[in-house]
Amino acid sequence: MSQTGSVVVRPLRTSDKTEWSRLWKAYLAFYETSRPQEIFDTYFDRLIGDDPQDYNGLIAEFDGKPVGLTHYLYHRHGWSVENTCYLQDLYADPAVRGQGVGRALIEAVYARADAAGAPSVYWLTQDFNTEARKLYDRIGVKTPFIKYNRF
Repeated sequence: MSQTGSVVVRPLRTSDKTEWSRLWKAYLAFYETSRPQEIFDTYFDRLIGDDPQDYNGLIAEFDGKPVGLTHYLYHRHGWSVENTCYLQDLYADPAVRGQGVGRALIEAVYARADAAGAPSVYWLTQDFNTEARKLYDRIGVKTPFIKYNRF
């Protein structure tokens, strides 16, 4: 478990499903999207499962209340022997932003990646996510890559 001030970061538990759903729904809304219930159920099951190829989930609590989440996974990379870590989702409730929740979640992923022998951690964000990017600029390095998707 990682702790920063009154922010506690811990692994996602089965009993977190309701609060996790609330937070992930808010995260999706921020990115102006939604997913059907089947995706919520499948993703949550994968997050708490034990398949090493699936995502891992962490919850941030502030004064004992779930206020943030992150999901990450390890995968191989053609340019290194070690796995790399992809931080897929990161969200902090707007009521607690600026209080160390995002930083604590990212640092918890960094620590888990180090423990798993994955020295590289990367993530994506949208260019309009200016508040989060202020944090990312302090704890990460912006790359020059541009993402493309299949039509």
